[in-house]
Amino acid sequence: MNTLWSQRYAQRTQRMQSSAIRELLKLTERPDMISFAGGLPAPEVFPVAEFQAACQRVLAEHGPQALQYSTTEGYRPLREMIARHMARYGIVVEPDNVLITSGSQQALDLIGKIFINPGDRLLVEKPTYVGALQAWNAYQAEYIAVPLDDNGLRTDDIETALRAGPKFIYVLPNFHNPAGVTMALERRQVLVELAHRYGVPIIEDDPYGQLRYEGDHLPPLVILDGRLHASEGAPYSGNVLYLSTFSKTLAPGLRLGWVVAPAEVIRRLVQAKQGADLHTSTLTQMVAYEVARGGFLDRHVRLIREVYRERRDAMLMALAKHFPAGVHWTAPHGGLFLWVTLPEPMDAAEILKAAIDERVAFVPGASFFPDGSGQNTFRLNFSNATPAKIDEGMRRLGGVLHRAL
Repeated sequence: MNTLWSQRYAQRTQRMQSSAIRELLKLTERPDMISFAGGLPAPEVFPVAEFQAACQRVLAEHGPQALQYSTTEGYRPLREMIARHMARYGIVVEPDNVLITSGSQQALDLIGKIFINPGDRLLVEKPTYVGALQAWNAYQAEYIAVPLDDNGLRTDDIETALRAGPKFIYVLPNFHNPAGVTMALERRQVLVELAHRYGVPIIEDDPYGQLRYEGDHLPPLVILDGRLHASEGAPYSGNVLYLSTFSKTLAPGLRLGWVVAPAEVIRRLVQAKQGADLHTSTLTQMVAYEVARGGFLDRHVRLIREVYRERRDAMLMALAKHFPAGVHWTAPHGGLFLWVTLPEPMDAAEILKAAIDERVAFVPGASFFPDGSGQNTFRLNFSNATPAKIDEGMRRLGGVLHRAL
């Protein structure tokens, strides 16, 4: 190591780590590897032709604007479209309540930048999204982790955690990454009420909310909070910051996400974003708006649901066929992932080494736990492989597990 540089890094870098998932994605470059490691959408459903046509229209009709600097808040027609979508649920959101970000991952980083002081405690689910931990570790956060079950966050365990004074609560209520579970409506209501009682804001991360394959749609926390506490007809000023993205519904290469928040919080996030990248790509925002408007996005999401439902069902069938007794998994109602629990004291990291020899990959679960526990768990992604590949991959992995047991 070059000591000239190593002595100059900021203290916050001591808690920065490479993403285990990003490292594992390198394995997908091997042509013989079947990987269930990444949270990758299916490229077969990317609307390539629509993007090609939209690029031509935007450049032909608005070329100088699309190639110019723009406002930090984001392309106003796109923000207005997001506000209209929120209005479907009966909550008043104006463009001033919306900030466009370079993927929802940037939103997590900006939230850390404006809220987290070194040593601040954050209440998170156990397990939780590794990208959030990666973003907030840089700001030297500490974590209070509350377990999940098949109905989402265990709200019966949460009041003790709230008494510890967390800066905010971070949850993924819909089709959780990594666990695949969905928070029950009753628990959503309890969480919103407790958060309001204790004066603790909620960060609601909802990248998969539109990707439901069975069951009834459940209202987001931001909607429940708005119904409880908003003044009639007034713009949203509640206790929940809502994050979402176009990565799972249009294409991840766009790097387009957004935050819905009270206007005063948006102003602070805008200041933080100005120091990061000035604004999200003008051209990308205008093209995404051109593709999504006119009802196309709703139609396209229906196609995605059909493809992913088939792949989820294929994985559940393959798990039942190939995995040994004693191994358990979640049955998600939507999203991209399911979660596998091995008998203790099995170590998923050791299983991964043997699985790679069999040319199949997954993500060990420990990286999703802020305390490094969960060694006997792992995450599987079903959206990126065909049903035939899913069956073959589960056959290979099932053989590894049979031998290990």
